[in-house]
Amino acid sequence: MVVESVVDDEADRIFHALADATRRDIVVRVVQQEQSVSTLAAGYAMSFAAVQKHVAVLERAALVVKERRGREQIVHGNLETVRRATRLLQRYEELWRYRVQNISSILSEDREEDREEDREKENE
Repeated sequence: MVVESVVDDEADRIFHALADATRRDIVVRVVQQEQSVSTLAAGYAMSFAAVQKHVAVLERAALVVKERRGREQIVHGNLETVRRATRLLQRYEELWRYRVQNISSILSEDREEDREEDREKENE
């Protein structure tokens, strides 16, 4: 089963970026409203440079886009990449639901076979 048209390297970058709580929070904040890196940095108990590094990881994963406006770097959320990650996770969910359904079906068949064997033994 093909899971999605997201290539492995891209999926690795996206989910690596989203593995960190600060980066997930940054994505949420900039999807809701674009913000400068300075404004983002003010919201965290870490250095400006540390926030810049988090933004760089998100940018490499294409989860955010930075644009320079004068002296500020404005960060926007990239909804298309977020949607692609969502679709990928939905495909995995479908795959696992399908597998669970198959396992349930196999277990049900085994139980029915066991019942039939028990009936045959009772009739002997």
